[in-house]
Amino acid sequence: MIKVGVIFGGESVEHEVSIISAVQAMNKMDSEKYEIVPIYVTKNGEWYTGDFLKEIETYQDMNLLKKYAKNVVLYKRHGSFILQSKGFFRRIVKEIDIAFPIVHGTNMEDGVLQGYLKTIGIPFVGSDVCASALGQDKIFQKQIWESEGLPIPEYTWFYDSEYEENPEEVINKIEKIKYPVIVKPATLGSSVGIKVAHKKDELIEAIEDAISYDNKILVEEVIDNLVEVNISVVGNHDSQDTSVIEQVLTGNDLLTYEDKYIGGSKKASASKGMLSASRKIPADIGDKLTKEVQDIAVRAFKSLNLSGDTRVDFLINSKKKKVYLNEVNTIPGSLAFYLWEPIGKDYTELLDELINIAIKDYKKRINKTHSFETNILSGYAAQGLKGAKGAKGVKPLK
Repeated sequence: MIKVGVIFGGESVEHEVSIISAVQAMNKMDSEKYEIVPIYVTKNGEWYTGDFLKEIETYQDMNLLKKYAKNVVLYKRHGSFILQSKGFFRRIVKEIDIAFPIVHGTNMEDGVLQGYLKTIGIPFVGSDVCASALGQDKIFQKQIWESEGLPIPEYTWFYDSEYEENPEEVINKIEKIKYPVIVKPATLGSSVGIKVAHKKDELIEAIEDAISYDNKILVEEVIDNLVEVNISVVGNHDSQDTSVIEQVLTGNDLLTYEDKYIGGSKKASASKGMLSASRKIPADIGDKLTKEVQDIAVRAFKSLNLSGDTRVDFLINSKKKKVYLNEVNTIPGSLAFYLWEPIGKDYTELLDELINIAIKDYKKRINKTHSFETNILSGYAAQGLKGAKGAKGVKPLK
């Protein structure tokens, strides 16, 4: 039985969303194939494990959680990947074979966690370090897609320091796009910190809100006659499959955090994740636009070298029938499972496929050359280090 360490939580404004997504997934994994090991990361970076972390009710009282869960660290020991307890009497709590990050937002989804997992050498589900970083930064995405000739809205961007030093210069640059504009922190998700501005005072308010979350800010044109659609892409650089397309419905200028995760009733919808959002499946956009969205989604996925399960979001001018790439989510809320069910792939099958893709990616990666067995320092004489800064006292190697 494969031991799957599901990692979730972390220091992110999308911490609670990650918990919802992970609990959903853990309760849908095939327990006959996999031993599911929950690994919850607190907002201050502590790692915990314990079977009761699979239940959403656990997170209503964090003090009880920390009292009964095991505080652990993950590391590699003699070729195995160990969750070891912390403190004076350290012991092995669990071993895992593969990590499954179900995390959202900065410090977790953006390559930071993936870098740690890759450093210790454990196979993991999802995109690699660079692809995760690109997928989290909306500006990097647009720059790459622009270079690939993919359709994107008109945009500009700036650093918070540039705005603080010369706000009028930044505002003048933005106003060349013309109102209304949408202001976004570059590296956040779940619509956190995003606002639409119809005039200058609203723009200033939106910028000041965005820079409280991020040091890079993206500003885009608002697409007229807007229809928002999303599609999931599963695979790697070798092969890709696309899901059904959803049309997202909202009464607001943009799809808000509440639209996505709270829905009409906070109590009733709190554990449904992205399933809480109002949507039409399949999207009512016609065959031609459906094919265009599918083709562009695959090109966008490959251009960022993504892997695993992603959701690619689009903006459509319904009057002009023009499609624009909005952004990509490398680990989408609820893993976008609801976009695969209408075409016959249930959540359990989707999770199984993602684990299999990760194993294949890992096998390919370990077959590449990453280091040399020879040690070029083994025959280095002391004179080879003469003049080197800090080499005082170095003895010849024997």
